[in-house]
Amino acid sequence: MSVSEADLLAVEEQLGRAPRGVLEISYRCPDGAPGVVMTAPRLEDGTPFPTLYYLTDPRLTTEASRLEVAHVMKWMTGRLDTDEELRADYQRAHEYFLAKRNAIEDLGTDFSGGGMPDRVKCLHVLIAYALAEGPDHFRLGTEAVALAADHGELRGTAIPQDWPTTADLGIDLGDFDFSRAGGL
Repeated sequence: MSVSEADLLAVEEQLGRAPRGVLEISYRCPDGAPGVVMTAPRLEDGTPFPTLYYLTDPRLTTEASRLEVAHVMKWMTGRLDTDEELRADYQRAHEYFLAKRNAIEDLGTDFSGGGMPDRVKCLHVLIAYALAEGPDHFRLGTEAVALAADHGELRGTAIPQDWPTTADLGIDLGDFDFSRAGGL
């Protein structure tokens, strides 16, 4: 795996700091900007870093924060408690994530990220993972990206134009309270 110096500089500008442990650009936005990096499971100084996919594009990170403020994570976690099929899909996503990370380096832990497989703790992780693996990989990731695309009006710039929409997925943006998310 490799990443170009130009991409590392672009990611540094996005993050406002030098990126650490970047193995590749796992997702590039339609406008060409890096959006998600794959990070080494262990950083150069030996620090474990279990977050395989890391969201870098500021448009995406800001919208993920807005979705979190609107309680999307709580809504998703509540559905995990009642929908066996959704729970099984999330479990498979968790197992895939671990297998992919462990193929690079096994950290000896079953922690994947984002609260998997029991809850949704971080939409930044879900969005990064879904964008890196594509819209058909796991339902909650597909939904998180669709919410970001439609609420943040990011379709065609930071998110692919053809990503499933919230309407396609049966999600009504009006069900969420974005009133506290405006300042982000």
